Amino acid sequence: MFHVKHYDVIVIGGGHAGTEAAAAAARMGVATALVTLRAEAIGAMSCNPAIGGLGKGHLVREIDALDGVMGRMADRAGIQFRLLNRRKGPAVRGPRAQIDRRLYREAMQQELARQPGLTIIEGEVSRLCIDGGAISGVELASGVVLSAGRVVLTAGTFLNGVIHIGDQRMQGGRMGDSPSRVLAAQLAELALPVGRLKTGTPPRLDGRTIDWARLDSQPGDDDPALFSFLSRAPEARQISCGITHTTEATHQIVRDNLSRSAMYGGHIEGVGPRYCPSIEDKIVRFADKTSHQVFLEPEGLDDHTVYPNGLSTSLPEEVQHAYIRTISGLERTEILQPGYAIEYDYFDPRSLHLTLETRSVPGLYFAGQINGTTGYEEAAAQGLVAGLNAAAASCGRASVEFSRTESYIGVMIDDLTSRGVTEPYRMFTSRAEFRLTVRADNADRRLTPVGLSAGCVSDARRISFEAKLDAIDRGRSILAGVKLGPRELGAAGVNVSRDGVKRNGYEALSLPGADIVSLRDVFPAFREVEFPVLEQLQIDSTYDQYADRQSREVADLRRQESQRIPAGFNYDLISGLSNELKLKLGRQQPESLLQAARIEGVTPAALLLVLSHLRKPSAERQAG
Repeated sequence: MFHVKHYDVIVIGGGHAGTEAAAAAARMGVATALVTLRAEAIGAMSCNPAIGGLGKGHLVREIDALDGVMGRMADRAGIQFRLLNRRKGPAVRGPRAQIDRRLYREAMQQELARQPGLTIIEGEVSRLCIDGGAISGVELASGVVLSAGRVVLTAGTFLNGVIHIGDQRMQGGRMGDSPSRVLAAQLAELALPVGRLKTGTPPRLDGRTIDWARLDSQPGDDDPALFSFLSRAPEARQISCGITHTTEATHQIVRDNLSRSAMYGGHIEGVGPRYCPSIEDKIVRFADKTSHQVFLEPEGLDDHTVYPNGLSTSLPEEVQHAYIRTISGLERTEILQPGYAIEYDYFDPRSLHLTLETRSVPGLYFAGQINGTTGYEEAAAQGLVAGLNAAAASCGRASVEFSRTESYIGVMIDDLTSRGVTEPYRMFTSRAEFRLTVRADNADRRLTPVGLSAGCVSDARRISFEAKLDAIDRGRSILAGVKLGPRELGAAGVNVSRDGVKRNGYEALSLPGADIVSLRDVFPAFREVEFPVLEQLQIDSTYDQYADRQSREVADLRRQESQRIPAGFNYDLISGLSNELKLKLGRQQPESLLQAARIEGVTPAALLLVLSHLRKPSAERQAG
């Protein structure tokens, strides 16, 4: 046993949490080591070949705003970009991209290899070194000891990981990789609150055996919304995905074999993700449905492997073959790798500080699925928080904490550390009570100043960010100096009352019917502002009028937490409340808003809907 070198921060694990944590710590200027089982697996996408989505896309933009790596790597490797909820307001739109697995992995490895201050070490961490109750480094299975005052553990699904395919069980952190059992045993000795969770993945299909001509096609957007504020255009060739549907025959095969499913056969004790159910879950929970949509997502430009999004399963392999071939276009499809469920240890995140440092072991940080979350984006955001704070602590700087009012990262960290989890945690826009101001489009203006203050933002990003701010300020100033009457605005197609009141150009952007192209055609001042800046100013102008009201509503909600809820209250009458929350609230019947707030999944936005309904006159409430 000997010391090779001292590091300021050691990160364990090369997944999405680990890569972001290591890059963040190194950007802070501290000596950082990333320890991983296989360097060639750094940046591997273990489940679906996609990044972003509703809520998740917000996280990726925020990571990028802090000069993180996920967004830029996704833009390099993205083979189809789509902005979800495009027809809705900007606050709930979510950028999403199909990713070429190989391109993403290679881009991530290249990025980390050229990151100053970061050393990548291949090896298995067999023991955390703890002296006087605080972390002092790690010991590798080879006997080598690496010393450090701060360690970030991003174990993913590797802690006591067990893979299930029907009644078959095998030890594994993911298919093809061994679990971490020795480290899990040591962590158990630390008396940290531990539980078991489960996630799953669908079978991988041979795209050469799919009848693509019989499938619906889903192309990407003509004007792709990228993740990074530094990106200008996709780098990889763009593709379309396929869409098909399960059939009644599919459902019958699954129903006939439910007892052979690892989940329904009683082989798994861990709780699975509610929002990414297996095909078994879908057919049991939605028994009235005769078909479910399946997205066929190619895993790469030069890879014939296809990911059937919507078919996660833990049924035996032969059953998977049988039901796959009942799906339109897949009648002759071959399975390259069977789907499986994986069960793993996680630790109650209520045992963490907001910095993600463990309360019981100073210097030890947890990030990713070890904290009970699911998804690449949630893991990467936690890795960023842990890496920034481990580095800050190692050099005596102030901690970097995120609030609910300024970021989705803050929403997630607060949810985890204050509420904990009973099922894998996934980010949604509905979790954020300030989502009108905490949007994907303004993530850089919210968080890049935080990154600059923390010392984790490069000069290149700083220069680009300052130029953007200058352009927005200049554009707003130009438009604010233009006075437009109702007749002039009407000529540009803007719907405005003929009240004789003049509005400035910035205010006009938020009026019904305001179209940037039409305004540029009619008014020369609008042509002085670059089109992308005008688009941003229109979003700002639209949401300016709601920001104050949103703050008042949230403040009102916090004052009204003692508001009583009548016994037998009918939540089905509340428009806008999800069916899941209607069922959950109706079943538990909380006596007050405060009790309702403690129910997992009940968001501040949902509480506002309940409060608003409670304030209606009794007769109006009954009428719905």
